[in-house]
Amino acid sequence: MERIGFGGGCHWCTEAVFASLRGVTHVEQGFIRADAPDDDFSEAVVLTFQPERISLGSLIEIHLRTHSSTSNHAMRQKYRSAIYAMDEAQAEAARRVLTEVAPGFDAPLVTRVLPFRAFRASDERFQRYAEKNAGGPFCTTYIDPKLALLRKEFGVFLKPVSELP
Repeated sequence: MERIGFGGGCHWCTEAVFASLRGVTHVEQGFIRADAPDDDFSEAVVLTFQPERISLGSLIEIHLRTHSSTSNHAMRQKYRSAIYAMDEAQAEAARRVLTEVAPGFDAPLVTRVLPFRAFRASDERFQRYAEKNAGGPFCTTYIDPKLALLRKEFGVFLKPVSELP
């Protein structure tokens, strides 16, 4: 098992995307901080995953494709586009993946590889947001389109229906 953090958009969306993937055994939704100047907490998730079932490269590409990884918008302080590495070896592997996949995007990636320094979980009422609020306005507007893209572009990585919450 390995752990890694991802931040990009709303952590409710990010949690729903990664919770759908085979080889991802646990998703913790909350806030992550890195080193200065990125030492303020930003919405993110921490995954526990089985690298023999889903590679780090696949996780990173899915992350990049399911949030605005090329947009340096005004809300980046709250929604930092990042891969939070647990150690330097993982950071180096993540930087290699970013370099390899970058040519497949229409604009430069703003996603950065940062050191994971701390995690603070979201309040329990927001955990498993997509599962608890399926069909609600936020889910249909923001989460469902990401899950549809995931089914279309990355269907091979989806958990069987029997394993979904």
